[in-house]
Amino acid sequence: MTAATGRAARVVVVGAGVTGLLTAVECVLAGHRVTVLDRGAIPDPAATSADQHRALRTLAVGDAAATRRMGAAHRRWHELESVLGAGFYRQVGVVTAWPRERLAEVTRFAAGAGVPVRTLGPRALPQLGFPDGTAGVRESQAGVLLAGRVLRAAARWLAARPTAALRPYTPVTAVDTDTGKVTLAGGGVIGGDLLLVAAGPWTRDLVERPAVLHRQTMVYLRPDGRQARRWRNAPAVGGLGADGRAWVVPPVAGTLLKVSSDAVCRPAADTDASAENQTPWAERLTGAGILRDPARYEVVAVKACHYTTDTAAGGARLARMSPAVWARTACGGSGFASAPLVAVTMAEAAKEAAI
Repeated sequence: MTAATGRAARVVVVGAGVTGLLTAVECVLAGHRVTVLDRGAIPDPAATSADQHRALRTLAVGDAAATRRMGAAHRRWHELESVLGAGFYRQVGVVTAWPRERLAEVTRFAAGAGVPVRTLGPRALPQLGFPDGTAGVRESQAGVLLAGRVLRAAARWLAARPTAALRPYTPVTAVDTDTGKVTLAGGGVIGGDLLLVAAGPWTRDLVERPAVLHRQTMVYLRPDGRQARRWRNAPAVGGLGADGRAWVVPPVAGTLLKVSSDAVCRPAADTDASAENQTPWAERLTGAGILRDPARYEVVAVKACHYTTDTAAGGARLARMSPAVWARTACGGSGFASAPLVAVTMAEAAKEAAI
């Protein structure tokens, strides 16, 4: 219950991805009762949040507000490790390639935003292909989130709390934004004081908010012995390849090296990629000049991932549909890393709903 009212809000969360689970954690910490519904297992290895790892960067050049928000996310991720009793944030840093003529501008902005950075030349990461005429800017307050560990730790923590109820294999077929009630596939109805719909790409099927679904191919690689040594303690890196649109997430804590690019992102009608041949997309990635010596890497897996963007802003969106109903209608490319911010916002909304 909240200290101000002495009453616990009843919170319903649709979707047990990173946003839904962290929202449930924050609401339980604030004294509310939470029910989490998901169409699959909790956590679900097939969910769009599920992956080996995700990058977290804090610097958004030219956007001081976004930089402050991601700095807050960086700090909350560290706190969540203690709350959930698990280690899942590796602060190995993030490097972004910038044209050399913009380095002074970028470092000036970072200094003004209070983000520690340093510049480095492409030779500092000889295994990677930086575009001609660029150098790297390395953020130290950034790194890699072990996504699978996050989901498992949050689900385990919630399962041990009497004020949290996890309901896997409970598909929601409809959301009434006027009443804050959801209809289940079996015909039942659940309601509460506050509802968050955070069902990933399926959110747009439940609430009337436009969003664009994207599909992106990821290639997972295992470096050979020589390259593996170069990847020890290496940062995540963006702005790579001949076109500067590629990025890599390093192999940390037993994960594989992940490679992708905005150039292999395309609109999708749905999340079923089973009939799509991923080989041409993977070949495009391996031939994009991202890795200096691609022959020294074993391709372990190729995966099609999905995410949504807001049609107006092209990024993430948290929308208040009615006084009692919120929806994470678009996650954008940084949806995983920014999930703690949504969770804190929803805990505040639950406090308001308890009044």
